[in-house]
Amino acid sequence: MNKKILVTGATGFIGSVLVKKLADSSSNEVSIIVRKSSDLTSLEGVLDKVKLVYGDITDRASLDSAMQGIDYVYHSAGLTYMGDKKNELLYKINVNGTRNILEASLAAGVKRVVHVSSITAVGVAFDKKPLSESSEWNFHAINLEYARTKHLSEVEVAKAIKQGLDCVIVNPAFVFGAGDINFNAGRIIKDIYNRKLPFYPLGGVCVVDVETVAETIISAMELGKTGERYIIGGENVSYKQLADTISRITGAPKVLFPLPYWMAVILRAILDRYKNRNRVSKLFNLSMFRVASEFLYYDSSKASRELHMRHEPHEKSIINAYEWYRDRNMLK
Repeated sequence: MNKKILVTGATGFIGSVLVKKLADSSSNEVSIIVRKSSDLTSLEGVLDKVKLVYGDITDRASLDSAMQGIDYVYHSAGLTYMGDKKNELLYKINVNGTRNILEASLAAGVKRVVHVSSITAVGVAFDKKPLSESSEWNFHAINLEYARTKHLSEVEVAKAIKQGLDCVIVNPAFVFGAGDINFNAGRIIKDIYNRKLPFYPLGGVCVVDVETVAETIISAMELGKTGERYIIGGENVSYKQLADTISRITGAPKVLFPLPYWMAVILRAILDRYKNRNRVSKLFNLSMFRVASEFLYYDSSKASRELHMRHEPHEKSIINAYEWYRDRNMLK
């Protein structure tokens, strides 16, 4: 019997890889919600296997027809933005959009929803000790609206579960891999390759490959426990380790200079006075650098144990991403 599946955020990095995996199974009927203006480039090669449904997660009315007959929903839509200039939009998409999906799923009698959240909804490892799913959210100590909205989206999930919706949460870490056309995590590879990142922040991050993320999201639908969250992560590495790995794989010179946050504030102010600011990475905004000065370290053992998530060294993910960019001449 065919599973009728709906995916939101299908044109995004994680969403597009997820859709390709779901569409590969003949037992799945996959529909994706897209806007008329959506760029479908990331879904090339799979569009003949999926049904396009026009709608918008911020428009509740457009979701009811999209949900008709759907059994399972993967909600991977969201806005990832590290700054303070899109606060209203972050709330509209990440919180209100999630609420709309959950309400429409309840109304349509959907069997289960997997909500793709973020490690920022788990918290910050201020003492470098990896956090787990049961850690208390403490990201409010760093003023980042993106993290707040991802936390609040999980609050919406908890409310929907109380109303009777079967829902599981997954929290992907820092995702690298083939297919990152918008240079999300991949921006750091491009900028080290092009010598636009002469310094590294003093924090660290949990790295995972997009293939592992997509596989584990599908496992969460099949094996995850209602109301539980699962961190989908891999190795915890400092930004120095990550930069060294990228330099080694791409052949770029090593990033040699550590940059504390207080010094970054001064340097950013100086750079903003000059016209040649494009010579430095777009990653060098103070909101992002503030987060990168802390440790986003996580324990992914629960997903390994309950969802059979596989583990690979972070080098493999960097190689996957770098070779994909290189083969498409996307690094210049």
